[in-house]
Amino acid sequence: MEARLRTQRPRPPTPTSRPRGGPRAPRPHAPPPTHSVPTRGAAAGSKGPGRRRRLSHERGRPDVGPAPPPPASLGALHTAPPRPSPLRGCTPHPSPPRTALAGGGRRLPTQKEAVQIKKQAEPGAPRFCLLRGTHRPRSCSRWSWEHKIWRTVSRDRLKFLSLKMGTLLLWLLFICEARSHAVPTPNFVLLMADDLGIGDPGCYGNKTLRTPNIDRLARGGVKLTQHLAASPLCTPSRAAFMTGRYPIRSGMASRSQVGVFIFSASSGGLPHSEITFAKLLKNQGYSTALIGKWHLGTSCRSSTDLCHHPLSHGFDYFHGLPMTNLRDCKPGAGSVFTRALRLLVFTPLQVIAITLLTLAMLRCLGLVQVPRCVFFCLSFLAALVLGTLLCFLHYFRPLNCFLMRNRDITQQPMSYDNLTQRLTADAAQFIQRNAKTPFLLVLAFLHMHTALFSSKDFAGKSKHGAYGDAAEEMDWSVGQILDVLDELKLANNTLVYFSSDQGAHVEEVTVKGEGHGGSNGIYKGGKANNWEGGIRVPGILRWPGVIQAGLEIDEPTSNMDIFPTVAKLAGSPLPEDRIIDGRDLMPLLQGRSHRSDHEFLFHYCNFYLNAVRWHPQNKTQAAKLSILKLENKKGQSSELRIC
Repeated sequence: MEARLRTQRPRPPTPTSRPRGGPRAPRPHAPPPTHSVPTRGAAAGSKGPGRRRRLSHERGRPDVGPAPPPPASLGALHTAPPRPSPLRGCTPHPSPPRTALAGGGRRLPTQKEAVQIKKQAEPGAPRFCLLRGTHRPRSCSRWSWEHKIWRTVSRDRLKFLSLKMGTLLLWLLFICEARSHAVPTPNFVLLMADDLGIGDPGCYGNKTLRTPNIDRLARGGVKLTQHLAASPLCTPSRAAFMTGRYPIRSGMASRSQVGVFIFSASSGGLPHSEITFAKLLKNQGYSTALIGKWHLGTSCRSSTDLCHHPLSHGFDYFHGLPMTNLRDCKPGAGSVFTRALRLLVFTPLQVIAITLLTLAMLRCLGLVQVPRCVFFCLSFLAALVLGTLLCFLHYFRPLNCFLMRNRDITQQPMSYDNLTQRLTADAAQFIQRNAKTPFLLVLAFLHMHTALFSSKDFAGKSKHGAYGDAAEEMDWSVGQILDVLDELKLANNTLVYFSSDQGAHVEEVTVKGEGHGGSNGIYKGGKANNWEGGIRVPGILRWPGVIQAGLEIDEPTSNMDIFPTVAKLAGSPLPEDRIIDGRDLMPLLQGRSHRSDHEFLFHYCNFYLNAVRWHPQNKTQAAKLSILKLENKKGQSSELRIC
């Protein structure tokens, strides 16, 4: 509490002037009444030295004692001893100096005298400041505006520092409390399989396919049983995964029947204006890498601009396949163009061959005169079609099936020998290089897309043929990544996500009749359609200490939800200039919410809406409406059914 010493301004003694509330002052010629106001330490009836308690009508009056001899000049000042502190245990604060008056009273020094006192003070002594008096209402203060206040600078500074330190401590307590409830900034490892069905992993009910590492990931984290892909095709689904938006918003929904990129010379791709979670995390200081399959385009106007390359979308490092894994990339695995070749090549060749034979027979019979140039033109046309077919089949593999490291081609055409081991080792090295800095790793497996492949350590070991061998090799790769995180003690600070870009391609059959498709469990449909088997995919998230282990969530979620979840955990704000269709998963994963934020989920097949999932916020069940649109040959709609 600030100590303030107050007194009255001295007035010239007059017969009528007296202090307010006290007895009438004596006349100038009369001696002061020393018997009414005893001096300090001489109070009547006191048990020891000290001053008596002032009466109510005397409070605020200056102490009056025997008149000391008048000073020779104003410079000769007499100071009173310090008053005892009213607080126990406190050091008494020195009172401001007072000058003796001729009539026995005391007064405060003038401004000039105060300056002189400051100059004569010893080093380290308290400094006194004379403040101007302020007028106060009579009801609020018993002192008039004529009073002046003495206050020490040291006491003011002490009070200011105490207030400042108290405010700082309150802020520190607030920050510590907020951080104790906040989620720390983690690393991110996002594992994306290709064409893996929800019925393939053991944690989703498969009893014959061995996936111990995926099951281990599910035991240590959360398993989403209603996790949905934004599209049943690779390219649009991966675009939605990267941007958190429906592919129709980013222009990645095709109007044609082919909804994916097949040729590296294609000029399309994920627009550079789209914001991926890699861009957001890179701005937050993360090291970002994509290893494996990209399949979102490469170039715009030339083969060297690489405007759709992963390095143009926020990734610092890329090693993998810029397009996709096809049967044509593996010798002896067949071709995905068989149906198209039959329609575009074999049919014209058959027509040309039949025409040549018919003309030749008619000419031999003498029924028709056919010039030789006609035979020459038809033969040249047949050779041109056949040569085009051979060139396409011969050059497709080296032109579209190659591996890149950043912007350089490292293997053309790519070799499947130990390909999974090479990509896994590169992913492990990336984690080791960035163990002391925050990082984002997207490991996009080439499994389970055809062409199916596996190394010698896994070939022939599964009960499900080539598909099972590839699945077990992918599971081994997942285990290697988890082991690296454990060895570097990064598991508790890393969010691991495992999923697939769409459901299994159950209709995939080789030329020999061997099934190369996976299992979608109890769900109907598969890849390339919006039945539940085509869009319901595995969804596993693990973060020890933050996400409850062994939890199952049966709420509708989407692979678009990874974008806002990762961005928020990394401390990055979401873009405000566009619609983000994904929702943050952390309230659901941490148990702070038991309802999905998705009320509606729209399922597109390329450009066309096929189904809508409705999840009422006041109910526990979700309904799915599948839209079937029938058109006649003229393209006119004839019927609309809601199943």
